[in-house]
Amino acid sequence: MASGWGITGNKGRCYDFWIDFSERMSRCREPKDCALLREDYLECLHHSKEFQRRNRIYKEEQRKLRAVTRQVEGDGAVAVGHH
Repeated sequence: MASGWGITGNKGRCYDFWIDFSERMSRCREPKDCALLREDYLECLHHSKEFQRRNRIYKEEQRKLRAVTRQVEGDGAVAVGHH
C-alpha cells in the first residue's frame, strides 16, 4: 500500500486515505488525534461500516416482510374461519 500502486498497476483505491492518515500521524501528538483519518482509511480497505449498514437494512426489510406475512396469514386464517 505504501508504494501507491494497486493490483491493476494504477494508484490503489485507498492510497489517498493512506497518505492523509500517514502524514497526519507523523504530526500527531497522540494517536487518538488521528482516529478519524484512521477510521476513514480502514473503512476504505474493509468497508466494514458499509457492510454493517447493509446488514441492518437487510434485517429491517426481513423483519417487515415477516410482519406482513404473519398479517396476511392471520387474515387468511380468519377469513377461512368465517366461511
